[in-house]
Amino acid sequence: MQKTASHAAGLHRASLNKLHDLDAALELMYYGWRGMTLSADQYLATLGLSRPHHRILYVVARRPDISIGSLIEVLGISKQALNRPLGLLLERKLLTSKRSPEQHRSKLLRLTQAGQRIEQRASGYERKVLREAFDRAGPSGAAAWMAVMEAIADNN
Repeated sequence: MQKTASHAAGLHRASLNKLHDLDAALELMYYGWRGMTLSADQYLATLGLSRPHHRILYVVARRPDISIGSLIEVLGISKQALNRPLGLLLERKLLTSKRSPEQHRSKLLRLTQAGQRIEQRASGYERKVLREAFDRAGPSGAAAWMAVMEAIADNN
């Protein structure tokens, strides 16, 4: 009998020894992220894309005409780490790149219609998982999750 992804993740999580009182929270963070991104990643894989491609599309969708330098800063990655996934997105015409009128050495990125469709669909899978989880946890649970995630995000 084949296991579903969520069932398999639960089995792996339950089988880990707890070495610290916060290990359960760490595991929930890891498996929660995996559970949230599973459908999106499967969809992206059918297109020959992966998580780094989606992160780029996500940011550019929300900051059209973002410079490559600013994208690197927002993503918190190196220029070298950005190079390959960005190149593929440009090659496949999911992004456009144009010179900045103010700074000729700077390139500005924008999603094409195809890039918008892919970003919206992949992010839609993730929003669906979050919506279902928030509905299950209720308003106070959703608010508590947001508060915890904000505190963790502040570590950046």
